[in-house]
Amino acid sequence: MSAPDQSMTRLELRSSISLSSIFALRMLGLFLILPVFAEHARHLPGGTSALMIGLVLGIYGLTQGILQIPAGMASDRFGRKPVIVVGLVIFALGSFVAASASDIWVTLIGRALQGAGAISAAVTALVADSTRESQRTKSMAMIGGSIALMFALSLVAAPVLYGLIGMGGLFAATGILALVAIWVTLRIVPDAPQPLAHSPGAGALRSVMRNSDILRLNAGIFSLHMVQMAMFIAVPRALVERSGLPLPEHWKVYLPVVVVSLALMGGALRRERSGGPRALFLAAIALVLAVQLAFATYPGGLVLTAVLLTMFFTGFNILEASLPSLISKLAPGNAKGAAMGVYNTTQSLGLFAGGALGGWAMSRCGESAVWAVNSLALICWLVLAAGQRRWRGIEQDSPAAPGR
Repeated sequence: MSAPDQSMTRLELRSSISLSSIFALRMLGLFLILPVFAEHARHLPGGTSALMIGLVLGIYGLTQGILQIPAGMASDRFGRKPVIVVGLVIFALGSFVAASASDIWVTLIGRALQGAGAISAAVTALVADSTRESQRTKSMAMIGGSIALMFALSLVAAPVLYGLIGMGGLFAATGILALVAIWVTLRIVPDAPQPLAHSPGAGALRSVMRNSDILRLNAGIFSLHMVQMAMFIAVPRALVERSGLPLPEHWKVYLPVVVVSLALMGGALRRERSGGPRALFLAAIALVLAVQLAFATYPGGLVLTAVLLTMFFTGFNILEASLPSLISKLAPGNAKGAAMGVYNTTQSLGLFAGGALGGWAMSRCGESAVWAVNSLALICWLVLAAGQRRWRGIEQDSPAAPGR
């Protein structure tokens, strides 16, 4: 293979970094709410129900999941950038609606609007337009890594910002970040250096849906984001009630947790290069599962909570960075866009399921039920992942044999 195929061109690098930053800005806006909303909502009219809190957190994923594929199809017809800009405008509008909310119901409407700004499929399609096949996995991994990084940053920043500007200020900040992302889209993201590819149609989607290994990975991203969302219905309250830490001071736990978990993730991913992805991937799922089981019986205390959260975020960040790269590697060559569309949809639906199921479990049976639901989901995923046959892409795979 020639040298240019071994590394990104300047245009590919610019496209990948700027598109990753759009993902990062929008996901930071989403994640800033997670560490603080469940505890804050208890002081809103209608916010005492754990089920309602879960719906507010999760409805973003439902509206996004419903609109993800239609938005991707619209980007095929009208262009990637116009769809991305419209989606970010809708997201910003929802953020400002939620910022003005004085009760849980208006917050729910704002969150639903945020999710309606579904741009993930259009962004990943623009990545595909702007990169060669040999470099696409790197771009997808950059997007996955940016999401994991924004999640980590939000854990530290959210409690501090909440103490300074309140929940309304946090929602307004998410709207401002969306407007910044619009500027990045229009001024920094380069136009695709090739004409927009025609949609490969139903055949590509069928090839993705028949690929058992890709289906396992999609079940994984669903489970991972379900667990993430459900956890943040229970964790903020546990830190307040069991560990005696006021909400604006939660950063004192999250900061060391984030720093240590990112260091552990980096070391683990470096080892993976020599040992293959399977062992690390399965170990990361098992680690996240162990945390859920431990939370089901833990007595509280800041040190133990910090240790468990460090374990969780180490596993979560490894999986968050690995899953889109694996999807891109294993998808047939003419169906990578379809594969990422399905992946983004199942990710969004996982967010909704985590909010709805976590809130329902909390309202019916208390905090222990949240850990039980999460543990069951992760056990199922671990069994599915253990049965995966392929872990590295084979570029010459034909779409006629996607599920072998």
